[in-house]
Amino acid sequence: MLDRVHAFLEGTTRLGAILAGYALLGLALAICAEIALRRLANFSLQGVDEVGGYVLAGISGFAFAFGLMQRAHTRIDIVLRLMPAWGQATLNLLAAVIFAGIAVFMAVRAHATLDRSLQLGSLASTPLQTPLWIPQTIWLVGLTLFAVVAVFLAFRAVVAVFEGTRAVNAIAGPPTLQEEIDAERSDRP
Repeated sequence: MLDRVHAFLEGTTRLGAILAGYALLGLALAICAEIALRRLANFSLQGVDEVGGYVLAGISGFAFAFGLMQRAHTRIDIVLRLMPAWGQATLNLLAAVIFAGIAVFMAVRAHATLDRSLQLGSLASTPLQTPLWIPQTIWLVGLTLFAVVAVFLAFRAVVAVFEGTRAVNAIAGPPTLQEEIDAERSDRP
């Protein structure tokens, strides 16, 4: 059962990361068009910077979820690798639980922000006057996915405690050197 949920979340986060990549590509093209039009035609598209901010905020939660699912989040593991397996497992479990708490907090606060914007009918104080519920909804969806992934992985790490330190480290720890090598080899055409 947990493996099926893991596979579903892995597919969902991968899709989110792909869509986020396309959003960044679209933003890059819009910025290039803005620069070219300003330079060549003395004309501005107006609002590319504002939309760019919304895009970056909107995709952040999807990127967080994908990074966490791939165990690719930044760690300072110089000392971690020198510790015994039980010490690594303890710190990895603690990190997973703290990550879940922070992710849930972020999603709850994003929901409160969206709720307040909807109550007030908030608009951006910019020439576009974007209804703030639009980018905030995308932001909330991404952060909610991040929270779901973080809670699931923390739960899985807690369950893995009963299987031993190796299982905890495989779920909540950074990838091993061999796992990174295998991942690189599998990406080759």
